[in-house]
Amino acid sequence: MKVVFIGDIVGSIGRDMVFNYIARLKRKYQADVIIANGENAASGRGITKAIFDDLLRSGVDVVTMGNHTWDQKEIYDFIDDTDYLIRPANFSDEAPGRGMTNITKNGVTLSVINLHGRTFLPPHSDPFEKAEQLIEEATKISPLIFVDFHAEATSEKIAMGWHLDGKASVVVGTHTHVQTADDRILPGGTAYLTDAGMTGPYDEILGMKKEDVIYRFKTNLPVRFEVPKKGRSQLNGLFVELDDQTGKALSIERIMINDDHVFEA
Repeated sequence: MKVVFIGDIVGSIGRDMVFNYIARLKRKYQADVIIANGENAASGRGITKAIFDDLLRSGVDVVTMGNHTWDQKEIYDFIDDTDYLIRPANFSDEAPGRGMTNITKNGVTLSVINLHGRTFLPPHSDPFEKAEQLIEEATKISPLIFVDFHAEATSEKIAMGWHLDGKASVVVGTHTHVQTADDRILPGGTAYLTDAGMTGPYDEILGMKKEDVIYRFKTNLPVRFEVPKKGRSQLNGLFVELDDQTGKALSIERIMINDDHVFEA
């Protein structure tokens, strides 16, 4: 199975990049499944039903979330009604939605798991223990398992990669919006990347207007960060090819599309 993962979609600029490039990504990588993190898709804060539906229509198969899952209150009205929008599995057991889903393409099933880190982020239950529980459940269906670990600390994400080496097919980090250059296949066969990066504004700071962020750093005064509606854009992510029989990764490649990295389909 060939899988493309699109890093955190930020605002309308990020959504437009997905709509503009998804067909070319599928063509270049012959992707069977497209997964995207959508927790910043609605003006940088959460996701709406309309945006989720647009992403599915564009060709995204599964949308993962993160710490901004509940920022758009309407998500409570539809997250239980779809199999293909998942939130971190280690949220409270009383939270709506689910933390894992299965998607089958060409007779091959991939389990997708979403987890939330605890370092420098609001506390949730143990993501390492939850990962083990869900992987034990998933392996009864298929050896192909994709994990989006939405976490702040590099060390926590690397720890999760090593913890799940040989158990998950892919462990990719999200949340920090800066793509790391440590893509590799770990000894047990797990494809790993500390952070996939973001999809959205290119000339700003983590997708937010740079003037606001700089003002905050200079003055330490509160300011509301906003996502610009126009400007240069980027799409970051990951491509992996998995062995259908063993679930082990065969190859891994970072995706970086912007004015300095031209995409060739």
